[in-house]
Amino acid sequence: MKKNIAIIMGGYSSEYKISLKSGNVVYNNLNADKYNAYRIHIFKNKWVYVDENDNEFPVDKNDFSITVKGRKVIFDCVFNAIHGSPGEDGYMQAYFKLWGLPQTSCNMYQAALTYNKRDLLATLKPYGIKTAENYYLNLGDAINEDAIISKVSLPCFVKANKAGSSFGITKVYKKEDLKAAIEESFKEDNEIIIEQFLDGVEVSVGVISYKGKITVLPITEIVSENDFFDYAAKYEGKSQEITPARISEDDANKVRTQAKKIYEVLGMTGFSRSEFIFKNGEPHLLEMNTVPGLTKESILPQQAAAAGISIQDLFSNAIEEAMKN
Repeated sequence: MKKNIAIIMGGYSSEYKISLKSGNVVYNNLNADKYNAYRIHIFKNKWVYVDENDNEFPVDKNDFSITVKGRKVIFDCVFNAIHGSPGEDGYMQAYFKLWGLPQTSCNMYQAALTYNKRDLLATLKPYGIKTAENYYLNLGDAINEDAIISKVSLPCFVKANKAGSSFGITKVYKKEDLKAAIEESFKEDNEIIIEQFLDGVEVSVGVISYKGKITVLPITEIVSENDFFDYAAKYEGKSQEITPARISEDDANKVRTQAKKIYEVLGMTGFSRSEFIFKNGEPHLLEMNTVPGLTKESILPQQAAAAGISIQDLFSNAIEEAMKN
């Protein structure tokens, strides 16, 4: 009997449009012989099932079911395609855990931890994971520009602590531009992280649980046409994403080792994609995504393809692993 799969997409953050694209890629590539796929839009003002004619049916939050034409549908598994809140920060994971409903991303704690860049880096530091020098600010804190520059130097990156897809991030070259960049980041989050600029090769590496085994996917080198790997570079073709990366086998082994170590240390399940920059021959972690993009422009599906894993197999495996766990 075919399994009923709820593909959740949308969300409450600035990434909702990208999430809708990812969710529809999943919807269009699930194996129809094995699964009945349902698009579930999650927004602050509504949770609805959207059918092939764009008709909407409300989701019963009491048991995460839908009723269509008098027939109640109970789901066997949830495919999480929500980037940002509430799909990547632990809220949906906790909700589904309460119902005992399998879902394809990591568990609640891991989602909340990895979504918080500051907490993630602090947690991994004792395990020897290298990172850029950084400085933290919360909304309302006094802004001491000299102290910030003394810690991280210029240029530096000002980032929203809990945001993705390069929303709320600015590269700052001059002291007089620092406050404006901080204000921009505070539009996305009430916590920010200011990081030292690392001038080196940037790479991205996916790690997944594939057929019961932690699998490191081929490494992607990122070459942005813009000043950094910003929104346009990620989603509007303003970058080269070269898989496999043009790095030495020694450097590749370092990145693979670090990415797998992070996945294991955190007790991860499902998808992950970690970003690194090389400094003095060593990979430095920037961040980790636990619901990475699944659009045609996204990196993880490209890496899976390079590993000989079709997009249909990638999605089917995620569901089977979730239901097995």
